[in-house]
Amino acid sequence: MSITIGYYPGCSGLGTSMEYESSTRAVCQALGIMLREIPDWNCCGSTPAHTVDHVLSSALSARVFAQAETAGIRDVISPCPSCVKNLRNCLNNIEDPLFCARVEALTERPLRQTHSVKSVLQVIVDDIGLDAVGALVRRPLKGLRVVPYYGCLLTRPGDVMQFDNPENPTSMDGLLTALGAEVLPFPLKTDCCGASYAIPARDVVPRLSGRLLDMAAQLGAAAIVVACPLCQMNLDLRQDQINAKNKTRHTIPVPYFTQLMAHAFGLSDAAIAFDKLAVNMRSAFDCMQRRAAVMAMHEREEAAKKAKQARAAEEKAAKKAKEAEAIAQPAGGEA
Repeated sequence: MSITIGYYPGCSGLGTSMEYESSTRAVCQALGIMLREIPDWNCCGSTPAHTVDHVLSSALSARVFAQAETAGIRDVISPCPSCVKNLRNCLNNIEDPLFCARVEALTERPLRQTHSVKSVLQVIVDDIGLDAVGALVRRPLKGLRVVPYYGCLLTRPGDVMQFDNPENPTSMDGLLTALGAEVLPFPLKTDCCGASYAIPARDVVPRLSGRLLDMAAQLGAAAIVVACPLCQMNLDLRQDQINAKNKTRHTIPVPYFTQLMAHAFGLSDAAIAFDKLAVNMRSAFDCMQRRAAVMAMHEREEAAKKAKQARAAEEKAAKKAKEAEAIAQPAGGEA
């Protein structure tokens, strides 16, 4: 299966989440998703724009759609949940004729097409399918215990994002399972990490992200898997700050789901870009190898046990058959 779709990288993909960008492109290519980057795209406004002016925020996203129309692109995907939310909000807002007129006064160009917007995760899970993902696995993540962290925006608000269960999403769980990882139940999977409060209120992220790290450690997770650049930054880049504030000693890697996909697919190190993470993935893979070795030993022991039971059953059946034959032979002779 191969599809061509418009691609909106978002600002983070060119800076703080370059590893998300490179692994996303590599994984999409492997899955047959041909990405057409929207020409001359601009920032969607992120969080600051809509807190200042809803019309301006929608106008920024509307210009992205206008650029897509120029290139003949209708359907758009983005790896960033915040970008997806802003683009979707724009489409919802301009359904109001008065609001749309105010937006078009800024963009100086009306939108003539009906666009669709999805996250990269949604396209992979819903449109490509987990069977296709599993078929590409060359290096299974067997033995890797992970918790999937969805964050606030990937599936919420439900009426805007229209993907997965808003309060108990499982799409990333299924994807990671298809890669061979052991997915642990994570009760804080949609709790806030502190988002952009790391700058105006510096005590918020250590408190909220600290809870996430604490819970992941209590569950025995070797890694926290994310799909949001801001979540990844708070949990990974700020992990030392969180430790200092909370007097903890966490060293939990925080990779993007696309990085683990690229690794499992056997793609290049440059595409995977684990070296861009602040907390090294080595500890997670060392733990994975140890667990995989233990699991393999248990599997061999179980296989040997079943083989022994099968031989015992065969011997028992043969013994019964021999006894039955011995009983039957005299009776045949008398006849």
